[in-house]
Amino acid sequence: MTLAVIGGTGFGAFAGLTETKDHVVDTDFGQAEIQSGRLAGQAILFLPRHGMPARFLPHKINYRANLKALQMLGASQILAVTAVGTVSEDLNVPCLVVPDQIIDYTYGRALTFFEDEIHHIDFTHPYDALFRTQLLAAVAEVAESHKEMQAVLSGVYGCTQGPRLETKAEVRRLRNDGCSIVGMTAMPEAALARELELPYAGISVTVNPGAGMADRDIALAEIHEAMNQGLSWVKLVLAELLSTPPV
Repeated sequence: MTLAVIGGTGFGAFAGLTETKDHVVDTDFGQAEIQSGRLAGQAILFLPRHGMPARFLPHKINYRANLKALQMLGASQILAVTAVGTVSEDLNVPCLVVPDQIIDYTYGRALTFFEDEIHHIDFTHPYDALFRTQLLAAVAEVAESHKEMQAVLSGVYGCTQGPRLETKAEVRRLRNDGCSIVGMTAMPEAALARELELPYAGISVTVNPGAGMADRDIALAEIHEAMNQGLSWVKLVLAELLSTPPV
């Protein structure tokens, strides 16, 4: 079993990835940049979603090349790490959310590997149930020993087009639709993983309230602070996940 982590540029180094090797993988859908290495004694793959260095806006990411390249390098599970805004008033900043559903608000993205044939996937549950169970167990184990860590074990990820942030009215619509967090990269990433039959689960760090959710503007420094705290928790969860034999 080889775990692949998709995250922000630099997360591999932040998480402590060692013995790293950079790969530029050619696929039928373009090139993808991936690092291989070891973490907690296990071989893993790390894909910086926005490129090395970061340069791809959410709607410009080559999701198909990324997912295909991970499959070609032997990934057997994919953990997607994302930074998100809150839509639910019940969520704090920062906290970890392990979403169980997605609503896709994106448009114009290359969203399938099957452009020349009709190919349907069952997407009732967009996150792989077994892998998500393993992830939830890792989150619970870390939370037991790190009482300061706040974690929410379900949620609806509203995926917007970006690159701009949402308006106050759009956040109100997301909330009315049942979303609890909002980000820009879960789709078509999750659906493409399902097409390749790669178990995919997500863990999100809340870094700011959505537009209109707070009574003041959020300072950039506060977002960075929330991001750093949240990713330090993700690092612990990832180590715990790797230390537990897959079911």
